[in-house]
Amino acid sequence: MFFVGAVATLVTIAPLFLGTKPFPTYMFGLSMLMGVGFLLAGIGLLRSIAASRRQARGDSR
Repeated sequence: MFFVGAVATLVTIAPLFLGTKPFPTYMFGLSMLMGVGFLLAGIGLLRSIAASRRQARGDSR
């Protein structure tokens, strides 16, 4: 998801440098996927840390 958002962001800002017609508005919405993907990765990292701590303590949750 992050990479889709990153590509959409690059495509969205490309006309600024190339001097061409801007892309449709939905491309700006797609570029928001970069933040969503980053957020999901952060949540996964925190869950992994929590699971590792539980396992180290010996909890069986």
